[in-house]
Amino acid sequence: MLHLEGKTLKVEGPKGKLEMKIPGKGNVDVAVSGNEFKVTRKDDSRDARMEQGLVRALAANMVNGVSKGFTRELDIVGVGYKSELKGQILLLNLGYSHPIEFAIPKGIAIAVEKQTHITVSGADRGLVGETAAIIRRYRSPEPYKGKGIRYTGEHIRRKVGKAAVGTGAGAAKGG
Repeated sequence: MLHLEGKTLKVEGPKGKLEMKIPGKGNVDVAVSGNEFKVTRKDDSRDARMEQGLVRALAANMVNGVSKGFTRELDIVGVGYKSELKGQILLLNLGYSHPIEFAIPKGIAIAVEKQTHITVSGADRGLVGETAAIIRRYRSPEPYKGKGIRYTGEHIRRKVGKAAVGTGAGAAKGG
């Protein structure tokens, strides 16, 4: 269900409600008829084309979000690293001297499968991505052992350690 009130677009669906103020300098016209959303630009300038693409993409993300929803999955890698859910707080044990308590934002659902797999889901694509990025930042994957929080399917470039570098004959004498 799409509604346009002035410069505010409101979208409702089975996964929730979202609203957005139409961004930009006014180079585009927005029209809603039934369940159809149309963005037309006033001229063919570069700014108008960029603004049309931005508004169209944001509106499409809103419609997909309230109908299907968005998800990001995170994996926790490391000995003793784990997570658990207590009400609206995600507890993360990531090798620090204290557990990290992350308050789940409104509009976001977090599921913990096993103790090392976190699923962040919601209707707002930007909020889902930002929440997953904040959780990942608590312990970003490090390049030597690969420990930390990573997105599912993310490849971490591994570096060779210090012991493997200087194995030549002149390394012990200093060159």
